[in-house]
Amino acid sequence: MKRIHIEQGRIIDPANNIDQTGSVYIADGKIVSILQEPSGFQPDLVIQAHGQVVCPGFVDLSTRLREPGQSRKATFASETVAAASAGVTTLCIHPDTVPVIDTPAVAELIKELAEKAGYPQIYPIAALTQKLEGTELSAMLSLKQAGCIAVGNAGQPVKNLLILRRAMEYAASHDLLLMFRPNDYWLGNKGCAHEGAFATRYGLPGIPEAAETIAVAQCLDLAELTGCRVHFGQISCKRAVIKIQQAKKYGLNVSADVAMHQLHLTENDIQPFDSAYHVLPPLRAEQDKQSLRWALAGGTLDAICSDHQPHDLDAKLGAFPETEPGISALETLLPLMLQLVAEQIITLEQGVAALSTKPAQILRLDSGALTPGFAADICIFDPEQTWQVNAENWHSQGVNTPYWGQTLKGRVNTTLQAGNVIYGLDKRS
Repeated sequence: MKRIHIEQGRIIDPANNIDQTGSVYIADGKIVSILQEPSGFQPDLVIQAHGQVVCPGFVDLSTRLREPGQSRKATFASETVAAASAGVTTLCIHPDTVPVIDTPAVAELIKELAEKAGYPQIYPIAALTQKLEGTELSAMLSLKQAGCIAVGNAGQPVKNLLILRRAMEYAASHDLLLMFRPNDYWLGNKGCAHEGAFATRYGLPGIPEAAETIAVAQCLDLAELTGCRVHFGQISCKRAVIKIQQAKKYGLNVSADVAMHQLHLTENDIQPFDSAYHVLPPLRAEQDKQSLRWALAGGTLDAICSDHQPHDLDAKLGAFPETEPGISALETLLPLMLQLVAEQIITLEQGVAALSTKPAQILRLDSGALTPGFAADICIFDPEQTWQVNAENWHSQGVNTPYWGQTLKGRVNTTLQAGNVIYGLDKRS
């Protein structure tokens, strides 16, 4: 592998409390040194980073790549290019693939697809129950041995709390993280929007906050009972934040993330009949958004994810309730994080940590930091560069984003994964 010298960038490494201009030195795919040049270091490649930020590569806790099973929507090939162009060097994919990730064979297939795409750092999340049907437990130990980094329900219901308890006991016995998307399926009642003013005005079936908060409360009680490590994914409302904050205060081993779009959009932003705004959990009220922002700044919410869900055009055609939920969100992660910084909601160091350091710590990965000896997963971006979200600049196969046509600030110039340049320089598309 090449020896690489990243020269004169603003190095932001929250894990090591570094924010200063300097150089990063890489050899054999790993960080050798930062700020101080190693003795006798002769680089094969010099990357000029003057005026740019050099930080750990982003770790995304929630993505769908649509393979296997739905390649008409997207593929590993298309979405890993999108990830690389966004500075994302590690992806976690949910188990609701076709077939479901509930056997070691499917987990192995995920790893093969990742290698074929030239983006090996894709970690499958194993199904909590067989076929995600919520009735019979999956073979969690075998799935862990096959490379699954956690277990999860991918938003699907578990039929009763006894099954959830047994699943959490099984996960705890093998020190597996449960990535739990809280949603009471029956209270959600197949809704498509927040149970609020927008849903009432347009006669849409609503999803109450209680569908999330009750699921959070139940899972917290079971986490205390079973000792299972739990990560709550895609929190969307104020009352759920309060419950998680209280659990952390009393020492429960839990963490939580929020999807980036929930930090920017509310039900008031939804354009009537525009399915680009159809997401689950739904865009909620203004007070919920403000609470999510406060919780991120204060540390109750540990991380930000993309909740990337690319769709083909057919999936987003039709009446709002009939369309499939989800946003193609990888490529807007960085500029939307920088927008939070510009609005003084968080600092740039907090933003970088929420996208890299904190997710890596939740997953117990040796990444998300520029620590010598760690894999050289690095994002180099220009925080001032503007670009328009359009077909010329977009890499994902899914164009389902409410930001289409908008001009955003903040652009990745180079991405390295384990010392390999996967975006930028000669890799730029």
